[in-house]
Amino acid sequence: MKHKVSVEDIDSVHLYGRKDVNLRLIHDSFDVKVTARDGEISIVGDDDEVEKVEKILTEMANLVRRGRTVRREDVSYAIRMVKSDHAEELTQFYADGARLRGLKKLVEPKTVGQKKYVDTMLKHDIVVAIGPAGTGKTYLAVAMAVAALRQKDVERIVLVRPAVEAGESLGYLPGDYQEKIAPYLRPLYDALRDMMDPERVKKLTEIGTIEVIPLAYMRGRTLNDAFVILDEAQNSTLPQMKMFLTRLGFNSRAVVTGDITQIDLTSKKMSGLVRIQEILTDIKGIEFVYLNESDVVRHRLVREVIKAFERYARSREEQAQEDD
Repeated sequence: MKHKVSVEDIDSVHLYGRKDVNLRLIHDSFDVKVTARDGEISIVGDDDEVEKVEKILTEMANLVRRGRTVRREDVSYAIRMVKSDHAEELTQFYADGARLRGLKKLVEPKTVGQKKYVDTMLKHDIVVAIGPAGTGKTYLAVAMAVAALRQKDVERIVLVRPAVEAGESLGYLPGDYQEKIAPYLRPLYDALRDMMDPERVKKLTEIGTIEVIPLAYMRGRTLNDAFVILDEAQNSTLPQMKMFLTRLGFNSRAVVTGDITQIDLTSKKMSGLVRIQEILTDIKGIEFVYLNESDVVRHRLVREVIKAFERYARSREEQAQEDD
């Protein structure tokens, strides 16, 4: 079977990648021959394989037509989706798009799971995102908060983290309190500075439009007209989680993010993020989003590391059940 995909209306470099790295990745992932010449890509091979490759190239070409340069990660994700029979989800994902406006750089979800996450944040006042490292939980939440501030949907952003384990015992660390907590809050500042000019972040922080604070500082407050994010929420206790969620005032939104496989508390049962999955599931306006290894957008080995740890955890649980 032979199919052709026309790309004469786009700059092929944005599709093929440097030294045709994207085409080579597709070629190596399927039992097909892929040839690009004169604004046309020919695909030769078995019917099923050819159809899958045509699907990927068509979606990637449409991505270029919307102003994007196709990266190796985009192609890898499309290959995984098509091979796992999720081609229709891929089509819907690229057809809808979901760019966040008003940011220093282009920010948009890069997987179907991330797209669902962004859509959920747009529709619900409280969103709980649970998933492994590298799935964009914090990054997309901060992007959404900055976009909301720029569009004047909210008047301030409050970014919150448990300083360390339950009880936030920082006394053993050197320096004054601000120096002690700085390392725990740094990832939030890094995300902010990726969305806004550093000087702008500094100015808004000085006047209180942006706050980056430890969870313990939330007690007794009521936040109106705010976009509030609790990051690393797996390390908050249930009382702390209740305290955080009850800080919301009028016209405020909250996003809670965390990875329940990386709990630093003395017992996983102490984690407020684990417990609220049972407590808050039936409340209208609160939505849970679950991301997984297929939503990881870091180095490809990060995804493999996550899968390996999941297999290890399952084997330990099965062994424990057999021992019982």
